[in-house]
Amino acid sequence: MNRRDDQLPLPLGHAPQISRDDLLVSSSLEAAVAIVDGWPQWPSHVVVLVGPPGSGKSHLAAIWAQTSGASPIDLQPGGEAPEIAASGPVLFEDADRRGFDETTLFHVINSVRENGTYLLVTARTRPAAWGVALPDLASRLKAVTVVEMSEPDDDLLGQVLMKLFADRQLFPDERLIAYLVARMERSLESAHRVVEDIDRLALARRTRISRSLAAEVLEKIGNAGDTQEIPEQDD
Repeated sequence: MNRRDDQLPLPLGHAPQISRDDLLVSSSLEAAVAIVDGWPQWPSHVVVLVGPPGSGKSHLAAIWAQTSGASPIDLQPGGEAPEIAASGPVLFEDADRRGFDETTLFHVINSVRENGTYLLVTARTRPAAWGVALPDLASRLKAVTVVEMSEPDDDLLGQVLMKLFADRQLFPDERLIAYLVARMERSLESAHRVVEDIDRLALARRTRISRSLAAEVLEKIGNAGDTQEIPEQDD
């Protein structure tokens, strides 16, 4: 059982910012950001953002949806996705995880091409790896624009951590940021969790953020790697 002073407070609603002005850009995101910024002058009417978990696909998709007014769609049989796609931009996320009806996706792609609208898809793998069986859809997917994203580099991950802490009115020492970057899972998703857990634990204990507290959070999450000591920052 947790000690009374370790009981975590309720979440305070520190929602991550998703506006274009809040986007931090590094080499791992340049091509994807260029596509989002370049809309509607896209090389094709269908773009697929491909990247590992936590690479920022959903963040960019949300920014594009805000800019374009895109509607989220579901690609299951009998749905209205082709009709929605005929009237404006549409967004389908996690294609290779959620799954989709191949005939419905085929009709959506035809709809955006015929009506001059746009489809943005996010996935972890390229369309060629989706195992599509419908020949006509496989042919359509060969013509889409695929933009690949990679895991965030040290610079971007550090910037993201600083921003997430700043969103909570916290301004940790740069040595602490370097400590986290060297040991945490390399994803933007993990950065959100690490910052949230550190903040909540610090609030629960009514203490300032420190390296030892960060190390405890990393250990609980299971992301602790190198345990080499660095000088503790002043509390």
